[in-house]
Amino acid sequence: MIGKTLAALALPATLLAQAPASLPPEEKAFVAVDAPRVALTRVRVVDGTGAAPKDDQTILIENGKITWVGPSARASIPSGARVMDLAGHTVIPGLVGLHDHTFYGGGAWPYIHQAVSAPRLYLASGVTTIRTTGSNAPYQDLILKRAIDNGEVVGPRMYVSGPYLTGPGGNHGIMHEVSTPEAARRAAAYWAEEGATWLKVYDRITRRELKALVEEAHKHGIKVTGHLCSIGYKEAVEAGMDAVEHGLYANQEYDPAKQPDQCPGVNMSVFEGLDIDGPAVRSTFKAMIEKGVAMTSTLVIFESLVANRPPIEQRTMDVLFPPAREAYLAARAHLASGEGSRVAVTDAAFKKLLAYELAFVRAGGLLGAGVDPTGIGGVPAGFGNQRNYELFLEAGFTPVEAIKVLTANGATILGEADRYGTIAAGKAADLVVIAGDPIARPAEIRRVSIVFRDGVGYDSPKLIASVKGMVGLK
Repeated sequence: MIGKTLAALALPATLLAQAPASLPPEEKAFVAVDAPRVALTRVRVVDGTGAAPKDDQTILIENGKITWVGPSARASIPSGARVMDLAGHTVIPGLVGLHDHTFYGGGAWPYIHQAVSAPRLYLASGVTTIRTTGSNAPYQDLILKRAIDNGEVVGPRMYVSGPYLTGPGGNHGIMHEVSTPEAARRAAAYWAEEGATWLKVYDRITRRELKALVEEAHKHGIKVTGHLCSIGYKEAVEAGMDAVEHGLYANQEYDPAKQPDQCPGVNMSVFEGLDIDGPAVRSTFKAMIEKGVAMTSTLVIFESLVANRPPIEQRTMDVLFPPAREAYLAARAHLASGEGSRVAVTDAAFKKLLAYELAFVRAGGLLGAGVDPTGIGGVPAGFGNQRNYELFLEAGFTPVEAIKVLTANGATILGEADRYGTIAAGKAADLVVIAGDPIARPAEIRRVSIVFRDGVGYDSPKLIASVKGMVGLK
């Protein structure tokens, strides 16, 4: 894993397009559309910019790029193009998942790297780009990224973060502890050299080590985000972090028991009593917005810690490895019984998590989203990204605002807004074809039929069927 191999891994994800012709037969079976020219006609387009949907549109694709978007009556379809009449369908940009681990676990189920099921489920669900944002097996992530880039397996383009980097006593069994500024600098330099493009810090990191790590990461041209606790968000801004994860849940600066460089734990009563419109929250948002620090929403994972939420979906039960399914259902029942109060998120606190993210965006903040398939289990890759859409609507976002968060904002946070994230001529043809209208009927966000990544169309139902019973296993 050194020398030329790692040099290839370090190339920007967007420079390495998947080559369907090189896919082995078992992977190529998922390709539904591989024509050099494609016309998607008579579709409803939600372009990811926040603009209103447009009906009866045509999208022209050539050699992996969008070449034209506009009213079908004005479309000039190139000779030899594959024409797909998609009346009754909606097309949105490919989702950009910013907290999309390639492992699954939680509750009583161990964290297991999902080299087969994760890339297939992300892609099947319309997620064409992921940032791993913490790994228990970073080299496996780098290997998976290389396999996707080289056209050996299907999956989303990947931005790999290194391992979790935390402070003394906070390794949780899978994390690397840095207890001096020198150790923090070594870790940042090492993982930048190995091919990580982001680093993720965790809840016991201290200000001294964080500042050193951020400085070293930026010297190497990579960025830093984190699941914080010992550090508040305003302190994260002062340290130069590029983003923070998990919205309100990971910001303990509002807890009166919070001491510098110490994690007080998560106190639901602090969230329940927080004035979202008050000066403390406004001060946090002002600091973040002035310095361009983004926030990642992972509402779906916190919903899974609320008793009797989310509704159980049969498709989730179908893809879970049976023992993992049993572990999830047992953990869910335990949570609902009240015995799981140590990890539970109360209804009142969850409402504040929703409101915090809406207020951040209304204040001018840059919000992206991801799934974080952990918690007590039961939130698979991809499916959770789709559920986030519904939770944004519950929070008060409009449908087009929610889609912008899930697409264009994610691309902006990754520094790739000029390459993908919206439906526009010149952008990569990362498109999600939905058999229905999720603007009018939000649950139809699940009805994905084809997902285009760099102009290649993949069969969503086939991808999902191929991982039945695998999540939690491989």
